[in-house]
Amino acid sequence: MSRAESASAFVAPDDCLLTLFDWSVERIEGLLDRAASLKAAYRNGDCSRPLVGRTLVQIYDKPSLRTRLSFSAAMTQLGGSDLFLTSKEAGLLGREDPSDVAQVLGRMADAIVMRTFGQERVEALAADAAIPVINGLTDDFHPCQALTDLLTLRETFGEDLSGRHIVFVGDGNNVSRSLAIACAKLGVQFSLCSPPGYEFSAAFLERLEAAVPGSEVEHTAMPAAAVAGADAIVTDVWASMGEEAQKEEKLRAFANFQVDASLMAGAGRDAIFLHCLPAHRGEEVTAEVIDGPRSRVFDQAENRMHLARALFVELLT
Repeated sequence: MSRAESASAFVAPDDCLLTLFDWSVERIEGLLDRAASLKAAYRNGDCSRPLVGRTLVQIYDKPSLRTRLSFSAAMTQLGGSDLFLTSKEAGLLGREDPSDVAQVLGRMADAIVMRTFGQERVEALAADAAIPVINGLTDDFHPCQALTDLLTLRETFGEDLSGRHIVFVGDGNNVSRSLAIACAKLGVQFSLCSPPGYEFSAAFLERLEAAVPGSEVEHTAMPAAAVAGADAIVTDVWASMGEEAQKEEKLRAFANFQVDASLMAGAGRDAIFLHCLPAHRGEEVTAEVIDGPRSRVFDQAENRMHLARALFVELLT
């Protein structure tokens, strides 16, 4: 059973972001407020550098454009420095005891971002490093992307998102799980539209209910019905990193779940389109939609950086 599907006994330190299950509504909203404020200041030429002398270490098992660049740019803009290591270079693939690696990092760096496969790897770092650890993506969760999505939604619909309706058309994966948690905490109606067999597990839904009593996630396999009146349609690639062997199977299963102009037309009049990128144009979304007037995809990508800036200020000052 994955970490997403079980109420893990691990309790994340307060200065870490491993999953949004660990963060309160007030803390999420405060971070989003901070991100919006920092973005406005950045646009107005604010060059304040509160993190001079601080060092970020990024450790990745999976390639990235937006995650790596957003955290690197954020730390540099705030006056700090950024170092990049693969897990092999860090000694986490068998050369050293992971606890030893974590303790060394904790004495030489000020924060860690990890982008990896198993959730237990970021939890192990957080347990032993004694410095802030941020989940840059695992197979179970992608909290920074969900927070970025909320920031982008607030820019369109205002700070109070309660009562809005977000529809994720795609797999019940790490991205949609994290967005479901975020929506539940902020009172946003969340629907997952996927083929049978790709919905959230019962165990994940039980964990969500335990964390946010009364939260509900609608699931449907009918895209047109799912998006009717929605405020935002969100999607992701059908086969994520590490699922290459399942690609053909998923292409068949999701063939009727493409976000195209017709599906967007069935959403609310002011509905927007979001995608965490990279996108496979012509598969989960058409070029007409991703490049169209309702798309906020590239605002969303930029917001990864502003969210990262807010996180560093939150966790390091």
